[in-house]
Amino acid sequence: MLTAALELLLAEGAAALTPQRLHTVTGVSRSTIYRHWPTPHDVLAALIDVAPLGPAERTGDLAHDLHAEVDLLCNRLRDRPVAALLQALTAAAEAQLRHRYVGDLLAPFHDVLRTAGVGAAQREDAVAAIVSPLLVDALLLDRPTARTRAHRTVDELATRLARA
Repeated sequence: MLTAALELLLAEGAAALTPQRLHTVTGVSRSTIYRHWPTPHDVLAALIDVAPLGPAERTGDLAHDLHAEVDLLCNRLRDRPVAALLQALTAAAEAQLRHRYVGDLLAPFHDVLRTAGVGAAQREDAVAAIVSPLLVDALLLDRPTARTRAHRTVDELATRLARA
């Protein structure tokens, strides 16, 4: 059911995620769909619940681990489902779900920095500096993410933190 919902989302956008449309596409009874996902919001929330967002392997080296997370995020943003889901959440004005999904995308960066002993305020700034340009590229400018720029940001950040 959720695979069909994702395919429908990619093809037609979030507005197509109605119980009636899902019934037409999947053959699942409308009562079952209404029981589990009565609104497009509920379908989007279920898609977020099953989205694979595991972190990269950790080595304990701050720069290496952040580089690995940059590569993983760039790959996810390049792959249609992640970017399309974010775009759908934005287009559907689903701020709460969008914040939740973006938070899931940012969590591995926060974890790496937290493990390295970086404080909360500095961690927020670091994650924003690394990730924000990638999200702008993928979601607003509809262009490939600037992986190299993100890697430079990681290197500058790691150098700054090592001096502190």
